[in-house]
Amino acid sequence: MAHEVTLNLSEKIILHKDVEFEIKLDGAKLGTLLISKGNIEWLPSGNSINKKQMTWRRFSEIMELEGKPTRSKK
Repeated sequence: MAHEVTLNLSEKIILHKDVEFEIKLDGAKLGTLLISKGNIEWLPSGNSINKKQMTWRRFSEIMELEGKPTRSKK
């Protein structure tokens, strides 16, 4: 199972434009992750209208509850 993640970064500091990550699995697009100052959004492949939105606080809560523990690489 090979994931491919591409980054479309127009600025180094997130100001008024989202940072976009295109996520693929075995060459097939899963969706696009949109990161902004206010929230994180998921746009599933084949769905150009209905994004899923989450606040950073909620994302943190879900990762604490559901995320798999790993060690940081330095």
